[in-house]
Amino acid sequence: MTTVRTPADWPVTEEEARAVQDRLRTRVVRDEPGPPPGTGRVTGVDVAYDDERDVVAAAAVVLDAATLDVVAESTAVGRVPFPYVPGLLAFREIPAVLAALDALPCPPGLLVCDGYGLAHPRRFGLASHLGVLTGLPTIGVAKNPFTFTHEEPDPPRGSSSPLLAGSEEVGRALRTRHAVKPVFVSVGHRVSLDNACAHTLALAPRYRLPETTRRADALCRRALAGAAPAGHSVRGECGA
Repeated sequence: MTTVRTPADWPVTEEEARAVQDRLRTRVVRDEPGPPPGTGRVTGVDVAYDDERDVVAAAAVVLDAATLDVVAESTAVGRVPFPYVPGLLAFREIPAVLAALDALPCPPGLLVCDGYGLAHPRRFGLASHLGVLTGLPTIGVAKNPFTFTHEEPDPPRGSSSPLLAGSEEVGRALRTRHAVKPVFVSVGHRVSLDNACAHTLALAPRYRLPETTRRADALCRRALAGAAPAGHSVRGECGA
């Protein structure tokens, strides 16, 4: 387990954080298709918190994209570096996630975040932020649509409908299991929306959530439980 040290220049106010988003958002690459689904490595990242001690734990789990077998995993634990502000959750999570990624013994390949990319009020959620900082192809797969609207996809697995901000498509509501609530897929960096949806389906052969998210969620919660005194509550956040 890696101990996280927050960078000295990390934003501490909402104004500073929004200025960082404005600066980095221009570097998001949206015209690359990304790696073909089912090839190479895919890495899920997720974060959990200890409410009482203000501690964050991040996990990175590398899967073989063809078999979904675990190739490698790592965790990182530290203090939460930024207050809770909707739309700025990435600033609470990124130092720990980067530390977990740095601790991996192999290249992560495609990153899958439990959160948003372009489907974000400022079009720069965790998946986009992490993609720009690492240079890796990144997608966001969220459990809810945040502030955006969508029509219900048809019941069959693989059906989708646009996730809309007015008339702008910022992602898709994607059915990963027949007649089960969809997940919400958005581009992070260096991946097309069509390919992001194809990756999500390939990573979710049996459950609503991708295996990357399921495994990273379980691992970061175990890491947090090991770092925090017994009896403290543990929660997760859907990083935006």
